[in-house]
Parts: sequence; structure tokens; C-alpha cells
Amino acid sequence: MVTTISFFKYNTNKFWAFKQMYLAFELMNKVSGLSFFKLLGTGAGAGFSLYPDFSTYSILCVWKDRLSADDFISSSNHSLLISKKAFSREDYFLNPIHSHGKWDGVNPFKGKNVPVDKSNKIAIITRATLNFGKLFEFWKSVPKASNAIKNASGVIWFKGIGELPFIQQATFSIWDNVESVIDFAYKNKNHAEIVKKTRQRNWYKEDLFVRFEIIEKKIKVFKH
Repeated sequence: MVTTISFFKYNTNKFWAFKQMYLAFELMNKVSGLSFFKLLGTGAGAGFSLYPDFSTYSILCVWKDRLSADDFISSSNHSLLISKKAFSREDYFLNPIHSHGKWDGVNPFKGKNVPVDKSNKIAIITRATLNFGKLFEFWKSVPKASNAIKNASGVIWFKGIGELPFIQQATFSIWDNVESVIDFAYKNKNHAEIVKKTRQRNWYKEDLFVRFEIIEKKIKVFKH
């Protein structure tokens, strides 16, 4: 099993890209070797964001093997369309090493608590479906949570991703190594406070945390 997350950047064709959040669903359902996928918009701010980024979209996929992932990314009809419409794409190949929680009732990543090389870069996905009655309270606390990761030691890059604005939100982040992730999780006071409040106030209807080892990153810039 291998997980991929791809980010597509658009300088033009932004309305076409926005429509793919709906139109690409049927196509993805027919892709061979794909066991789970999510079509995702992105946020313009840090981490969880109220403001969408209409120039960047993402697809998260879980594949039965690396060959299936490579075939789709390099030669599928979807990828050929992307190459004609997008300015660039970044593809991350990920190995899930730890996970807990659910996404639409399942945990597709089956992350195991396995040892990894301490020098390897780590990717994290945190996502949640918010309880409707807690939306205002959650979003009021978001700036503090976003600042916590923005100022964290060892974080390289992060982006808010999500299926539905305001209600289904996630963050994808990249870290120097597993030690920087652990330090943030257990030593950052702002982060610890948000986690505690999340549980006490019952903000989430469903949530998921996944830690990945980054196997490979590929970047393509298209010439139009």
C-alpha cells in the first residue's frame, strides 16, 4: 500500500479546476488500484482556514501498490488534463507509519507503529468533521492553533485542505524529522491547549490523525 497527495497550482483555468471538485469524482471511482480518495480544496491561510485558495487544489489517494500510483500520476487521462490546465503539480509519495481515528467511518491508511529513520522527513495529516453546533467556537480558536504550527520548530511547509468549507477541514504538514513532530505534539503549549479544548468542548464529530514517512516528492512545472 502507498499513499499519495498531489497539489495542483493554477495561474489560469481556475474555474475549470474548481469544477473538478465535482466532475472528477466519477473518473476517480473508476481508477484501477485505488482504494480510497478525496478531492480537496485548499485554504489561503495557515492550517485550517476560513478563506479558500482558488488557485490550488489537491487529491489524496490510497493505492494498492506503487505501480498503480505511478501509472495514474504519469499517464492517466486525469493527469493529461492537469498537464494542459495547471501551472504546476507536486506529488508526495507517503508511507503511513502511525494513524488513529476515522475519515467517513474508516481509517484507510492502516498506519502501524513502525520504527523509521530519524533523519527522514515526516508528513502529517490531521482532519476533522466539525459538530455543527460548535462551528463558531471552533473557528474563534483557529488563529491560535494556526500560529502554533506556523511558529513551530522543524515545520517545513503546511497547507490547509478540506472537502467542505467550514465543516470538513484538514491540514497537511511536512516536518524535518519525527523528533520535531513529537516536540510539537507534546511540548508546544498552544498546541496542547487546543488539543485539550477540542476534547473538552466536543468540537469534532469525527477526526483522524496520520503520520507518514515521505518516500519521494516529485515536482512538475508545465509550459503553456
